Amino acid sequence: MRIARIGAAALLGCMLLLAGCAALTGREPVEVIVAGIEPIEGQGMEARMLVKLRVQNPNDQALNFNGVFVRLDVEGRRFATGVSDQAGSVPRFGETVIGIPMSVSMLDLARQAMGALGGRARDKLTYELSGKLDGEGFSGLRFHSTGELSLPTGVGMR
Repeated sequence: MRIARIGAAALLGCMLLLAGCAALTGREPVEVIVAGIEPIEGQGMEARMLVKLRVQNPNDQALNFNGVFVRLDVEGRRFATGVSDQAGSVPRFGETVIGIPMSVSMLDLARQAMGALGGRARDKLTYELSGKLDGEGFSGLRFHSTGELSLPTGVGMR
């Protein structure tokens, strides 16, 4: 009798899990772009910045989130990371701006600067922004975007 209850509970749990996964299908990925960057006070061997992300929701349901993680890679190397316990909502077919404090190691900053100055001639750097908007249950959404940063005149070698 007890084994039958455990088996029924396990079957019910699997059914609920599959139903939850089915509800996630058909959702369009969110678009996340950098809307702005402001310097903030850092500690010792780090630089800090407040990165403002514009999150666009192309779906017909609001996206509720409770926490954000972001990683910024430049030229294929980690440049900055940040987390926030900020909670909010992105309206259906709408957008919102989220501010994430991010840290940059001075060593990573120096390495990126040396890479920009040395080597091949270039006037742009590629970047990759990835992260996660955390939600309730299985509603956490990962995002990813890429692009190019234009270097100020005279920084890249020609």
